[in-house]
Parts: sequence; structure tokens; C-alpha cells
Amino acid sequence: MYYTIDDFDLKDKTVVLRVDINSPIDPSTKEITDITRIEACKDTICDLVKKGSKIVIIAHQSRPGKNDYISLEQHSKKLAEVLDYPVKFIDSIICSAVVNQIENLKSGEILMLENFRFLAEEVMSDWKKWENITPEKQANTVAISKLAPLFDYFINDAFAAAHRAQPSLVGFAYYMPMLAGRILEKELHSLTKALNDPEKPCVYAVGGAKADDSIEVIDNVLKKDIADKVLTSGIVANIFLSAKGYDIGANVDTIEKMGYKDQIDIAKGLLIKYGSKILTPVDVALNINNERVERDLNEEDSFNYPIFDMGRKTMNIYEKELKSAKVIVANGPAGVFEDPNFMAGTKSLIESIADSEAFSIIGGGHLSAATEKIGLSKKINHISTGGGACIEYLSGKKLPVIELLRDSYKKYNNK
Repeated sequence: MYYTIDDFDLKDKTVVLRVDINSPIDPSTKEITDITRIEACKDTICDLVKKGSKIVIIAHQSRPGKNDYISLEQHSKKLAEVLDYPVKFIDSIICSAVVNQIENLKSGEILMLENFRFLAEEVMSDWKKWENITPEKQANTVAISKLAPLFDYFINDAFAAAHRAQPSLVGFAYYMPMLAGRILEKELHSLTKALNDPEKPCVYAVGGAKADDSIEVIDNVLKKDIADKVLTSGIVANIFLSAKGYDIGANVDTIEKMGYKDQIDIAKGLLIKYGSKILTPVDVALNINNERVERDLNEEDSFNYPIFDMGRKTMNIYEKELKSAKVIVANGPAGVFEDPNFMAGTKSLIESIADSEAFSIIGGGHLSAATEKIGLSKKINHISTGGGACIEYLSGKKLPVIELLRDSYKKYNNK
């Protein structure tokens, strides 16, 4: 259980809204090139304006040392365009001018503060080992302790950063109720539907290049009897093919260079445990001199050319599995979809999901970008806004933001 923005009377209340509008930036012009995450905030902000809240938005862009580590001023202007509504911006976070502006906000007004990662204490936090970071510790940072008395409620809508435990993501929860914004609410509703006793058959399609994370997802959903079948593709499939004993030649070198050689033994263990529940390609598309050449897999052959996609026979097998499913969760493309010669597997995967009658979820990142490119986004029930957060949630890991959201409900429910 957790609170949403519908659980409290927010009229005339000053709320701090944490969003994730971390956006792609053109390296030469420093202009935002994709406003998808900014557009995603619209529902939450519009609802807060309608409720008569005084809204202070906090967010981050990139991190120190990166080329896209810039001010949020441009983001505030893009947000104003998306909302067709004024958004004030102040190029500071904790100075007296910020305090003054917050104290003088009127109901329905919006103020965006500067990039929270401009503060050293925000980026110095050990955000991966969050179990060692108590809310009290993050609440006692300078920015959070200074700003907290100005707010009545903390609204968190930053699902894409929910696997982090930086002060701006969890610190305010120590001082006031933490509520889920519309993005976070929708993510939790959809992902819970896929993890908590999903309608059967439930099929997971797992691909992409983040093999260790993906294999953790496979282990979690099969161990807990969440998934009936797992369809592998991409680097993940190559690891399982090697684990099955296929000689995939130079592709093993690629796996090793990516730091995933240990995953082959892990995959062997999963195949012993779950056998036929894990499907691997029966044919592959090789990149031979930049041409697509499809080959069947058999134990006698060795593939010394890069595997860039699954083959047509595999696409047909996977299509049948997806079209018979009641729930589908897909994460990661099926191959090197950026190359038109090797887009077919990813395209087939997305089309099969879109054509099925299943409740469908696509994880963030490259697969969602491919779905948008193909023009089938509207035929998917839920496309996650969080790549890393989504995959960690599906792998059964605890996410700091989600844990504290639930803790906040327990803390304030009886008051």
C-alpha cells in the first residue's frame, strides 16, 4: 500500500515534486533532443495545478564530468511549452532567494529549482548501497534539511531513478508524507500486475546487451513461478546458446569483452533448473561483410561471424508463444536493431506483442525506442519510463524509492 496525490487535500499546500526529466542533449548545441520524459510529467503536474497546490519541482540532469551535465533552465522552458502554462525557474537550490520564492508561491503556481546534482552532497551519496543509507542520513543533508520546513507533502514521480537513494529522492520522506505521482502510480500498477500472480500463460521476452541484469530477471520470474516461458534474444540469447554447448565462435569473445563470461555458467544452472521454459534461437542472422546471412543452429557448426539478430524460424516460434500469452513483459531488443539489416527480429518481436491480446509491458530504454520508431507504442498497454529501475524491480530487488513510499504509508496511515 502507498499514498497517491488523491489521498490528501492538496489545496493551498506547498508540495515538492521530484521528477526524472534527465533528457538526451545534443553534444554540440547543448539543446534537448527528446522531451519524452518531460512530456510524461504532464498528468501529475496538471492534476496538482487543478487541486490548487503550490508546486516546487526538483530534478537532475546527468552527473558531474559528463557532456550533458547542464542547467535545468532549458527543461523548465520545455515543460512550460508542454503544459501550455507558466513555469518559473530559479538558478539555485538553497539560497535565500529560493526560500523567498517558495514562501511567496500562490496556489496553482509552479517553480522549478536548479539541477539538484549541482550539489556535491547529491552526487557523493553511495546510491547503489542504499541499505546503508538511512532516510535520516539523507534527510540531514544541507539542502533537504533547509528546504523541508517549506513543504507540506513530498510527491515522488521519478520512477526512472527509483533504484537510487540520493537525498532528493528519499530525504524529504523523513519529514513528511511521501505520495506517488501519476507516473510512479502507473508503473507500480502495471509492474505489480506482471509480478504478483499474473494471468497465465505469462511470457517474458528478454534481450538486449545488459546480460547480467537480464539473467537476474529470468532467475527471479522462473524461481517464483511468475513466467511460464522466457524467450531469449540478443547477448542474453548468445550466453544461453553457449551454455547449451553451441559453438558460437567469436561471439564468446564478445561476451567476455563485455564482462559477462561468468554469466555462461549461471545460464547453465538455469537451464538445468528450468529446462524447456527458457527458449533460445534455433537460427540466427550473422553479419558477414555488413550483409544479413541467416543460419540454422546445430552442434556441428561454428559461428565466427557476429550474431546480430535472431533468424526467421526463431521469429515464428516466438510469435506463437507471444500470441498465446495473457501477460507479456519484454525488455531489451532482439538484436542490433539500429542497423536496418538486423532490425527484423526486434520488429517481429514488437509486432507480435502488439498483435496479441495479452496485457503487455515493455521495459524502458532501447526496446521502447524501437517500439516508438515502428509506430506501435499505442498498441502496448504499458511502456515503462525506467530502464534500470524497471529491470531491477523485475529481478526482485528492492528499490529505495518504492520501499520508502510504502514505509511512508505505514508511518502516516494511523495519524
